[in-house]
Order: sequence, then structure tokens, then C-alpha cells
Amino acid sequence: MKNFFKEKKFSLPFIAFLQALGLVVYCILIGFLFWRGEEWFGPIATPFGPALFLVLFVASAIISALLVLGYPFILFWEKKKTFEALKLVIYTTLWLAFFTLLFILFFVVT
Repeated sequence: MKNFFKEKKFSLPFIAFLQALGLVVYCILIGFLFWRGEEWFGPIATPFGPALFLVLFVASAIISALLVLGYPFILFWEKKKTFEALKLVIYTTLWLAFFTLLFILFFVVT
């Protein structure tokens, strides 16, 4: 498996697509947790509910940052490819905007 990734060179737009798709899938999973959380876990009548939300919020920020900025950081810091790192962040942002438009068109408008 390691040789596959060394031999195969993926384009920046495709890597950005995978990063954005990973973030969308993660957000959908967290969305399901919020949507069905009370049904699955019951109501939380203690201060641990808001504390759990804040911990999940911070963990989600870190996970999102790693998904979107992890590889661009490697490109920038280790490989010294500043322009490619910036392009990857821009491509990922564009893919996220595209996915957002798809969600709006298919789930909000209909």
C-alpha cells in the first residue's frame, strides 16, 4: 500500500476534493449526533451536557483543521512548496463551497 502512494501522484484539485469530502462526511456524522442525540442518549439534565458540547466543539475544530490544513502544512513546512500549499487550501475551500451549494439545492430548496 505504501508503494501505491509513492508511485501515484494525485493532482491538487483531487486531493482538495478528498479533503473536502472527508470534512463533509465528518460534519454529516456530527449532524446525525446532534439530530438524534437526545433520542439515543436521553435528555441530559446535568452541567455535563454543555461541557460535552464544548469538548466536542473543540475536538471538531481540531479534526476539521487537520483534515483541511494537514497536508498543506506538510507541503509548506517540509517540502517548501508554499504556492502549492496555498492553492490546495483554495481548492479545498472551493470544493467545500460546491458541496454547500449541493446541500442547499438538494435538501433546502426541495
